[in-house]
Amino acid sequence: MLDQEHQAVLEICIMAAMADASDDERERAAVKRVADSLARESGTDLVAAYQDLLLGKRSLEDAAARIRTPEVRQLAHEMAVVVCDADGAQVPAERAFLERLRSALGLDAAVTRAFSEGAESLATAPLETTVVRPPPLPGSSDASAPPAATPPPMTSAPPTPGARYAPVDEAALDQTIERHALLAGALELLPQSMATMAIIPLQMKLVHSVGKAYGVELDQGHVKEFLATAGAGLASQYVEQFGRKLLGGLFRGAGGRVLGGLGQAATGSAITFGTTWAIGQIAKRYYAGGRRLDSASIRETFQALVAEGRALGERYVPEMQRRASGIDAARIIDMVRQV
Repeated sequence: MLDQEHQAVLEICIMAAMADASDDERERAAVKRVADSLARESGTDLVAAYQDLLLGKRSLEDAAARIRTPEVRQLAHEMAVVVCDADGAQVPAERAFLERLRSALGLDAAVTRAFSEGAESLATAPLETTVVRPPPLPGSSDASAPPAATPPPMTSAPPTPGARYAPVDEAALDQTIERHALLAGALELLPQSMATMAIIPLQMKLVHSVGKAYGVELDQGHVKEFLATAGAGLASQYVEQFGRKLLGGLFRGAGGRVLGGLGQAATGSAITFGTTWAIGQIAKRYYAGGRRLDSASIRETFQALVAEGRALGERYVPEMQRRASGIDAARIIDMVRQV
C-alpha cells in the first residue's frame, strides 16, 4: 500500500507528464494505463487521481503539501525533472512547472539546479556512441597519422520498393540487444533517480544502433516516434518505473539512505529487461523488413515481445544484480554516452 506521501509523488509525476500541454493521445493513453496498473498494485485510487488531474480538480500545491519528509520532497522534484526531460530538453511550460514545484516543496534552487542540469545532459545525449580519448602524445604515430576517412552518410529516406540492404550479422545484433537489456535491468536495480533516467536514453541508442545496422540513420525525432508507435512512450515509461520503485521502496533519499527495502526490485529489473529487449527486437524486425510494418502491427508485435522478454529477464536477474553492483552511480551519464 502506498502511503500518502508516495501517492502525492506519483500524482506529481503524472502532472509532470502533462506539463508540456502535449496533445499526443498515445502518451496520454499510456500514462492512463500506467496509472491503472499502479493502482491495482498499490491498492490506491490513482485512476481517479488521474481523472481529477485532467479536470483540474487537484493542484500541484495540494500534492506538494502532502509531502512532509525532506527526503521525499527532494525525490518528488527529481522524479518530476526526469519525466519532464523524457523527450529531450525542457520546453518553457515544463521549466515553469518545475519552478512552481520547487517553490511549493520549499527546496533550495541551487540544489535542484544541479540535478536538473545533469538530467538534461543525459536526456539530450547524442545517439552515436561517444568515447572520450586522451589527445595523442607529441611525436607519437597517432599524432602524425592522417585523419580517418569520413564514411558516406547513411540515408534516412523511405526505402524504395524492392530495396535490399547489405547482409547483417544477426547474431551480433542479438548480442547488442541483450547487452543493452541487461544494462537497463541493472540500472533498474539502483536506487538513484539518475539511474532510472538513464534507461530510456539507453533504449534510444539501441534503436539507433539497430537502424544503423540496416543502413538507416535515425535522429532523436525518428526514434521517439518509433517508441511511441510501439507503445513505449517516454514519459509514461518513467512514471511506470518510478511507480514500481516506490512500491518496492527502492529509492535513495537526499541523505543517502535507501527509502525502504528492496521489495520488488528483482521483478522491476526483469520488466525493464523485457521492455528493452522487446524494443530492440521490434526495431530489428521493422528495419530488416524495410520499414513496411504498419502501426497496428508494430504495437501488437511489440506487446507479444514484451511478454517474451520479461520471461527471459527473470532468468537473467542474478546477472543483472551482478552488473548493478559494478556500476559507479557517479558516472552514469558518461557510461550511457559510451554504450
